[in-house]
Amino acid sequence: MFRSFSVFNYRVWFIGALVSNVGAWMQATAISWVVLTELTDNDAAAMGITMALQFAPPLLLVGITGWVADRFDRRRLLVVTQSVLLLLGIAIGILIFAGVMTLPIMYAFALGLGVVAAFDNPARQAFVSDLVSRENASNAVALNAASFNGARMIGPAVGGLVIVAVGTGWVFVLNAVTFLAMLAALLLIRTHELIPRVKAPGSARLADGFHYVARRPDLIVTFAMVFLVGAFGMNFPIFASTMALEFGQEADGFGLLSSILAIGSLAGALMAARRDRARIRVVIAGTLLFAAAATVSAFMPTYWTYAVTLMFTGFAVVTMLTTANGYVQTTTDPALRGRVLALYMAILMGGTPIGAPIVGWVADEFGPRAAIMMGAGAALVAFAVGATWLIVSGRLHRHERRRFRLTLDETRPMSVIPPEEFSDQIAQTTPLRPSSERRAS
Repeated sequence: MFRSFSVFNYRVWFIGALVSNVGAWMQATAISWVVLTELTDNDAAAMGITMALQFAPPLLLVGITGWVADRFDRRRLLVVTQSVLLLLGIAIGILIFAGVMTLPIMYAFALGLGVVAAFDNPARQAFVSDLVSRENASNAVALNAASFNGARMIGPAVGGLVIVAVGTGWVFVLNAVTFLAMLAALLLIRTHELIPRVKAPGSARLADGFHYVARRPDLIVTFAMVFLVGAFGMNFPIFASTMALEFGQEADGFGLLSSILAIGSLAGALMAARRDRARIRVVIAGTLLFAAAATVSAFMPTYWTYAVTLMFTGFAVVTMLTTANGYVQTTTDPALRGRVLALYMAILMGGTPIGAPIVGWVADEFGPRAAIMMGAGAALVAFAVGATWLIVSGRLHRHERRRFRLTLDETRPMSVIPPEEFSDQIAQTTPLRPSSERRAS
């Protein structure tokens, strides 16, 4: 489960990322609280605009950000993005301390955070493959997800306590301090131990990532499933908050639901870390489990029974997303990995501005249970897309010797080629010796 920790660079990265993730969840809680209670009178629409401004840039800038992650040194790029995020956090805190923060200014900062994150996210995701060997990449991705969800259990609670104790401004300052841990980790990484990677040549085009995905039906199916679940099924703040109100709970009850969801998410990430590598069949099974868990949760009669079902919901969605991320990383041409991961992150995060308003409207008009069922329906459609592809592609077929038994072939056979990673671009330029020379040797 923890085999990637045997690599010094990954251990340093994991610790820095864990501390930084706690700060990120603290800041996310504080932004929501500031917009809803200090800058507006509980205006949910303003919160929706703030979310859209943060999530839209990764979608709009997907071609550029992926190309940058492939073209330049990812460690140095992360030093730049993490430093800018640190400065933005300090600036927000200072403006709140000074009492001059306004809603339009917060919108501007939300857009700035989104733009920086658009460059930071694909570089972060692809950098994992620079830290560990290809056979351990899936495990490293799963442990990253465990770090993210472990921080999700701690960050919102700590952020809430800091807000009550000393005010929202200090949350942004503390988040800025947590970025120092990530910067220190990046500086401590032993560059000579990084895995050699294929850099995109200067003539590489922004559209190469799109063309590559277009030739990979398995990636298209994976992206389609991720989009459906991300857009309509992962609106947990809407689901949990509206269900908490339906059960007569206050803000503490809503926060507890978020922590319980994170428990299941952490378990899913750790289970994914135990698998030898990521398989698309697990992604497909995860969508079905998510659809089932969400459907059951929509019919729960009490607060605590609903809370219990959230653990299974969190387990299912993280199993799906962690495996999808690992599958994309470990089966993508290294020279194009940054651009493909940028497209993956854009599809995952870009679905939120599309699906969240629709889900919110359904919750307002028909109640939170209908909104949850909508998310479950989207997951069921995602499962149908994946299952149909398995059948049409011929990977799911009747067993050769047993008449009533089905067998499932590997979705994408892959061999690991040590010590350097294989690339289509290398293959096109590597000379082959004549057969006579090979026989002589």
